[in-house]
Amino acid sequence: MQELALDLSLHDAALETALEAAADRAVRESWADRAVGRRDPSVWSDEDLVQRAIATRLGWLEAPFHFADETGTLGAFAAGIHAEGFATAVLGGMGGSSLAPALLTHVFGVAEGGTPVRVLDSTDPAAVAAVLDDLDPTSTLFIVSSKSGTTAEPLSFQAYQWERIAAALKAGHVGRQTRPGDFVAAITDPGNSLRAIPHHDELRETFLNTPDVGGRYSALTYVGLVPGALLGIDLDALLEKARSMVMASGTAAPATNPGLALGLAMGVFAANGRDKLTFVIDRELSAFGAWVEQLIAESTGKETLASIANRTHDGAAKAVRVGVVPVDAEPLGAVSTYGNDRVFVRIVLAGSAGPDTSIGQNVDARLAELAAAGHPVIRIELGSKIELGAEFVRWEVATALAGIVLGIDPFDQPNVEEAKTNTRAVLAAYESGKAPDVDSTVVGIDDEKSLATALKAHLGKMAADGYVSIQAYVAQTPARDEALAALRVTFRDTTRRATTVGYGPRFLHSTGQLHKGGTPTGWFLQLISEHPDDRAIPGKPYSFGSLIDAQALGDANTIRDHDLPILRINLGADPDAGLSALGRALTTALSEA
Repeated sequence: MQELALDLSLHDAALETALEAAADRAVRESWADRAVGRRDPSVWSDEDLVQRAIATRLGWLEAPFHFADETGTLGAFAAGIHAEGFATAVLGGMGGSSLAPALLTHVFGVAEGGTPVRVLDSTDPAAVAAVLDDLDPTSTLFIVSSKSGTTAEPLSFQAYQWERIAAALKAGHVGRQTRPGDFVAAITDPGNSLRAIPHHDELRETFLNTPDVGGRYSALTYVGLVPGALLGIDLDALLEKARSMVMASGTAAPATNPGLALGLAMGVFAANGRDKLTFVIDRELSAFGAWVEQLIAESTGKETLASIANRTHDGAAKAVRVGVVPVDAEPLGAVSTYGNDRVFVRIVLAGSAGPDTSIGQNVDARLAELAAAGHPVIRIELGSKIELGAEFVRWEVATALAGIVLGIDPFDQPNVEEAKTNTRAVLAAYESGKAPDVDSTVVGIDDEKSLATALKAHLGKMAADGYVSIQAYVAQTPARDEALAALRVTFRDTTRRATTVGYGPRFLHSTGQLHKGGTPTGWFLQLISEHPDDRAIPGKPYSFGSLIDAQALGDANTIRDHDLPILRINLGADPDAGLSALGRALTTALSEA
């Protein structure tokens, strides 16, 4: 089967020996059979409490089989939406609930007879406006997607769209439907999760997942399948590929087990200092990087189980934190620009022209140079887009099994709540009718000399084996993608550090766990902006602009609580001009550092 192919270029005897030892252990201890075949949580831990928690998070292995019985119902739902004249669907979610739909939309587009799907996963008011303003609320299906039913961002999106629908209905723009709920559906868990969603009993449809699937492992549940059905994707074929991968990943030998082979490589390389997993993906599949980034970062960036146990018995014991740092969409560079902490993953789609690149040579030739220089290169080829179903499972299995190598629980996310708690503390000021305190540490872009000085001082705080994390709390646009990519190249080529970019607040639900809970080597640059065209959130005493500002400050405070270096920069009312000024100041700072 084409989708099972995994080639590894490895020119390092020590890594090869470590990989062979891990493979022997995996076979001896039946990792694949116990984890995938028998859903046995003891493969990750011998602690009863940990096992019980993990046992409630293994439903993703059943999803490709369970949801095979739901494709007819999903197809009928999608056909009904199209027949009723809905022109567009908008899915409001965060992290795992938004990245799989965004990936499916990017890869497959909309088939004939399908409904276009947009994904809203930013609280920046400019992003909210860009997704919703040009749509007629009475010809738009809004889908609120939240596993817990309490996620602040999708509920804010729902409140905003609900008000838009109600206003349009009041103005007389009425088709067959007469209530706002007729234009809204929900994807969530049953029970309290459903009840937490406002107007849950008025919605045209609710899709209830089984509670034993975590958000980042939910691509092949209703989270991905509802928007997939609307787009017109062949869900039967997608799930068939996924089932084949589940079956293949339950075998003992890594040579015939694609999930185990990849998981061993991820875990062993990270445990031996190569913890920056760098993706080079063909352009048709490029959105896969953001999905797999959140899967890996949130699953692997945390304290080891042995360390937790030691600290339980000895309060003075130091926490041991590990993590795989996924590096998505970093432009490929020359061999000389990389340190010895990289692993490259080349994901190929048969027939593609290749990834977006500006390196001036064939990407695979450059990767061959990197392999010859000692950097491991993993190559995975998909024969067709529908094999994405198998890749979802391969990477889920691999990430879960890498957790065994690293000695962690890959299904919890112990540090995600910290930033939410700090955000709520900021928002409490609005709730009480007060303005929040001003953060005096924020640096502006008006004085580029002062900005360069601040950047230079911050550069001195980089860890030798660390990574750069640019946190962009601005609306995502192609121009900003390009500007941020240029910043990454400047950092990487000058410092040889791996670079990552996350748009806030989306990354708080994915890489945010790695930032606080993983190896403490992150170096953070937080970019915020002003909001000249803000939007109110119905039912709240604060706006979308205030919400994203609070989320940025809450995250910055959390990073400081972990004694990690962060510099906050306000790009001003024009983020594009601000990014240009930042680029100039950074060049100056690096030249003087």
